[in-house]
Amino acid sequence: MADKRDYYEVLGVDRSADEAALKKAYRQIAKKYHPDMNPGDKDAEAKFKEATEAYAVLSDPEKRKMYDQFGHAAFENGGGGAGAGGFGGFSGFDFSGDIFGDLFGDLFGGGFGGRASRNANAPARGANLRARVHITFEEAVTGCSKELDISLKDKCPTCNGTGAKPGTSPVTCPKCNGKGQFVSMQQSFFGSVQNIQTCPQCGGTGKYVKDKCTDCRGTGYVSNRKTIKVDIPAGIESGQSIRIREKGEPGINGGPRGDLLVEVAVGGSDHYERDGMNLYSVQYISYPTAVLGGDVRIPTVYGDVIYTVKPGTATNTRIRLREKGMPSVRNASSKGDLYVTLVIEVPTNLSSEAKDLLRQYEEACAGEGPKGHKRKKKFFEK
Repeated sequence: MADKRDYYEVLGVDRSADEAALKKAYRQIAKKYHPDMNPGDKDAEAKFKEATEAYAVLSDPEKRKMYDQFGHAAFENGGGGAGAGGFGGFSGFDFSGDIFGDLFGDLFGGGFGGRASRNANAPARGANLRARVHITFEEAVTGCSKELDISLKDKCPTCNGTGAKPGTSPVTCPKCNGKGQFVSMQQSFFGSVQNIQTCPQCGGTGKYVKDKCTDCRGTGYVSNRKTIKVDIPAGIESGQSIRIREKGEPGINGGPRGDLLVEVAVGGSDHYERDGMNLYSVQYISYPTAVLGGDVRIPTVYGDVIYTVKPGTATNTRIRLREKGMPSVRNASSKGDLYVTLVIEVPTNLSSEAKDLLRQYEEACAGEGPKGHKRKKKFFEK
């Protein structure tokens, strides 16, 4: 027993953990290391067994009390039945508790005993198709329409979608006897698990086409190139998708078609950065405008606007232009804002006359400090 890890350490909880904390910790470990989720991984199987053994002890008040007092020694030689020998493949463990039913549902998508099977002959919705379309930043501002050239399956006109040669009909699948599925039982750590597999011969329909239609090769469908119009709303962001109803794969046994999901890729902008509905840009202003104030023309996605710069504006001052950002994809009348950073532009190629004027300006301001305050004389100036 010396090589066994502390049960609290195994579950990653402290010794005062309550029942809810124990259950949460065990669920996380069991879902991660369950053998059915890690087939052939002996290390994962060992960790799952270790966590299950730890939870079996700590979730039982009497066993936990014994473990807290005597440690692993409390279950040696069959004491309490919780050691490696006492578990005996978990034969004495209660698998009917809610945690194991919940965990089984998390792992296998159903209650204890397996997932309920679908009626093989029931109508089923077709699979969704996916496509991608590229638009410019400007098109995202205003919204646009695009056309997609895609291949869609239609009912075969020769066999009317049955897949059978004209004059013949599909028959009951001999492999699954019309059930469309194979059901087998497997032994798991949680007991008997019902495993359901789709019949490979009929594809789950329960029907088998003996004499196949030569035009569709027994599938019941033929592919045709079609042009689909996609209306893209203003304000859409890159990565968002537009759903076009019933433009996907055909349904099974008369079920509805799936949908076409069109992912939109929005191009970038040379002038703006986007964060949701808000836009960000940089506007350069001259030094005289920053000092004296004045009007500047600022481009927006809706046209230029005139903004009055306040006197004494410092470089990197950020201003906000309300409702000059991107429109909402759900409500085009609602718009984000445009945040503009005002940057003082420093000229690099000045004429001699301009340089003389700057020197005169510097001399005129020699006694002025920030915001008009008199500059203090240095020691040697005194």
